Amino acid sequence: MKEAIKETNFNFPKQTGKYSGKVRDVYFLDDQLIMVATDRISAFDVVLPRPIPFKGQVLNQVAAKNLEATKDIVPNWVDVVPDANVTIGKKCSPYAVEMVVRGYLAGHAWREYKTGKRAVCGVSLPDGLKENDRLPTPIITPTTKAHEGHDEDITREAILEQGIVDGHEYAQLEAYTLALFQRGTELAAQRGLILVDTKYEFGKIGNEIILIDEIHTPDSSRFFYMEGYEARQEKGERQKQLSKEFVREWLIENGFQGKDGQQIPEMTDAVVEGISNRYIELYEQVTGEAFVRNNNKDLLKRIEENVLKILN
Repeated sequence: MKEAIKETNFNFPKQTGKYSGKVRDVYFLDDQLIMVATDRISAFDVVLPRPIPFKGQVLNQVAAKNLEATKDIVPNWVDVVPDANVTIGKKCSPYAVEMVVRGYLAGHAWREYKTGKRAVCGVSLPDGLKENDRLPTPIITPTTKAHEGHDEDITREAILEQGIVDGHEYAQLEAYTLALFQRGTELAAQRGLILVDTKYEFGKIGNEIILIDEIHTPDSSRFFYMEGYEARQEKGERQKQLSKEFVREWLIENGFQGKDGQQIPEMTDAVVEGISNRYIELYEQVTGEAFVRNNNKDLLKRIEENVLKILN
């Protein structure tokens, strides 16, 4: 198997701290942060035991391209991308909500809908929808951001009532979210894809709202292939999709949904390689470019050297 990054433990000049998320390791400087996209993979808010070769490179490079393609809509946190797995950018004060936007009834929203619920995060849905149907209009279904454990659905009203976000600022977050989703939809269509749902995270520098983290990546988004979508819906067939959902489906089929007492199924070399190949496929479909497998020998040394070139 190819080498992959499970964890990092760098000590950069002027480093003031480090935070390890499910996938990224973040190193804090005075007014910047260094975000290293590792090859860890999570599902159902659980980090799986084996990293996926090239996954971090896919995430970092897809995010960089999409942040560049949307910076006319909202300013973002990126300063420089010094390495295939690294982005250096502005340190922001993050909002405590994630803005999830859905154009189709899929994933979590479908799982809620098929139990009989007709509202997701306070947003009403019509009767008679099938899995993967297009919604009458894109909807925003926010979640709280959890440092550990599960993110929780929350309504717009609860966010405002609890003072999690100021009302004027939340309206701006909603406007940015819908504009970004429209741009993402247009970019996906150019590649023969449908942007099904995604999430955006925002922060502030002073009084300015900044788009942070990643956008339109396989970890944060779901894509369907446009060709054959209508025919598959009419026949009740599963949609051909590009997202991390195939990992969730594999886990569910093997008895794991992140619940207490459940065991993560064995990740064989074949499973790991298959996931890696699917991430590379998504990169090529979303960007329209051939994926260049970056040298994944001495990955940590390469990352450190590339970051130090910028810092020095």
